[in-house]
Amino acid sequence: MSELTAEMLAHRILDRDLLPSRQLEMVWSEIGTRNISAEDFSHLLLSKQLLTNFQLDKLAKGHREGFFYGKYKVLYIVGAGTFARVFRAVHRSSERVMAVKVLRSRYRNTPDQVELFLREARMGERLRHPNIVRVEDVSSDIRAPFMVMEFVEGQTLREFLKIRKRLDVPTALRLFTDIAAGLDHARTRGITHRDMKLSNVLITANGQGKLVDFGLATISEENDRLMTAAPNARSIDYVALERGTNVRKNDHRSDIYFAGCIFYHMLTGVAPMLETRDRLMRMNITRFQQIKPINQFDLEIPIGVQAIVNRAMCLSPKERYQEPAELLVDLKRAKHVLEKGGDPAETAATGDTPNGAADPAEPKEDLEGLGKTVLVVESQLEMQNVVREQLKKAGYRVLIISDPARALTRMQDDIRLADCAVFSTQELAGQGVAAFNKMGELESLAQTPAILLVDRRHGSLTKAARTDKHRPLLELPLKITRLRRELVRLIAERAKV
Repeated sequence: MSELTAEMLAHRILDRDLLPSRQLEMVWSEIGTRNISAEDFSHLLLSKQLLTNFQLDKLAKGHREGFFYGKYKVLYIVGAGTFARVFRAVHRSSERVMAVKVLRSRYRNTPDQVELFLREARMGERLRHPNIVRVEDVSSDIRAPFMVMEFVEGQTLREFLKIRKRLDVPTALRLFTDIAAGLDHARTRGITHRDMKLSNVLITANGQGKLVDFGLATISEENDRLMTAAPNARSIDYVALERGTNVRKNDHRSDIYFAGCIFYHMLTGVAPMLETRDRLMRMNITRFQQIKPINQFDLEIPIGVQAIVNRAMCLSPKERYQEPAELLVDLKRAKHVLEKGGDPAETAATGDTPNGAADPAEPKEDLEGLGKTVLVVESQLEMQNVVREQLKKAGYRVLIISDPARALTRMQDDIRLADCAVFSTQELAGQGVAAFNKMGELESLAQTPAILLVDRRHGSLTKAARTDKHRPLLELPLKITRLRRELVRLIAERAKV
């Protein structure tokens, strides 16, 4: 910005209608002089949050377009693909924050691409569901076609997995249920997605999954020319699958297949197929035939969940789930089984017995543990049962995990998983102490209360434990009333923080 003066920059701001003259005059008045550099002037506008870096950069380059789309003022870019760019924008009068998706300039002179873009937008307007990003408005302005969508505070599933690597079964199951619910809603309106991939699933700040970009939703057999011309490489995967399995184009079961690929990736941390930009390789059916079966991964994935993955990704369309609604039924059943302790690696105890009958020890409203969750890390079955039943009587929800490493992973994936963790060393010995200590070292879990149970005869374990006021050590054998008193103290003290 060396050749640009502050007054020149101010003139451009007024010319592009980014700020009213009254507001600029107030800035000048506060400075007390106009003899400052454009760079200092920009820093001041940024500090006052009057303009964004995106806007100032375009102003410095002398751009005249791209500051507004219809009634929406662009703040900054939030995503860019081959086909379009997505901006965070604010409505000029209501100040409502929205996402504006704009067709890239290089495609605006290509009627086929403009038609693809507008069809996506019009399809999106028909979809109203909690697990689908809403399209609120569409502009077919030939100079810059755009659509206005709800703005989702969060990240894509691809970004989410880049951080987490892979997801625990309950989290993956919950997100995949959101994906299937969105597909089911679209299916009831005769719409398929045609672009199922990690980056087209948004994860909101509260952990909800939302589908975005029903990019090739309306392309049917007579529109094969548009399919071939589409810049999105995922369309090639759909073509390869459908040609390789001898089904008609735009088969809705293709969405189920690629949704299954997403579930596979969430559970294993590995893409099922080789990811490549080579379109000839994408068209080869052997990519689908060479996928490593999910049961060959050395992971604790329940058999029922594996079965869902396998059926969703079955290469034979007839053996695949025939409708998203059918997939949803199995997902809800799997979630129910997990919550009732169906996973041998971890069981959750609530006020119900495993067979669904009423539990005579169901907690009353005046019990100290009502609404609180305790995570117990214990591998001995007898001890699991004792702790579970006794804490249930006090009103606690009890989550039992036999593997210390898995317990830490679960807590890192969901820091709200439990109000307190209890690590037993009765059989786990040094593993239990190591996990207890590791929890205290992790920044995200250091403030979560934890209790270490150690047999008084094992002095070496006691010496190895790193304890403090909210991470005490209790000796075994232990009276359950002692454990309950300590839980009440720790959870109450945490609530004060």
